[in-house]
Amino acid sequence: MSLYDELGGFDVLLAVSRRWHQLCLADPEAAHPFEHGLHPQHDERLAAYLAEVCGGPALYTAGYGDESSMQRLHAGNGEPHPSLDAASTRLFTAALNDVGVPAGPAKELSDYFIEATAGMEQYVRSSEAVPPGLPIRLVR
Repeated sequence: MSLYDELGGFDVLLAVSRRWHQLCLADPEAAHPFEHGLHPQHDERLAAYLAEVCGGPALYTAGYGDESSMQRLHAGNGEPHPSLDAASTRLFTAALNDVGVPAGPAKELSDYFIEATAGMEQYVRSSEAVPPGLPIRLVR
């Protein structure tokens, strides 16, 4: 069974994405990126990305882009922002709990999210630094 299935599928990942968004907006450390022109379907796009990295359908690459395009969306923000990253990853874990995702799959996805967030730091200064054709890294 894939992690996608263990998590509960797309509807659960969409609920997690929406809850995370709500939590971030309410948190002074995490609110900033959510207050400035997010794509109107940010939650759906995040859920599609998470579905794919967890072994579910290739929704993100089929409709939105590849890993490189996702990295470019988050790149070029100037300097590393450890307090924002810590707050957003803490709130992602809280969203998993709030939605009722079982502990084992929740920890796996939370650990992935923390690693993926840290990995984005390499492109923080310029979106032009993101190489083309990056593969989506699966959780398992």
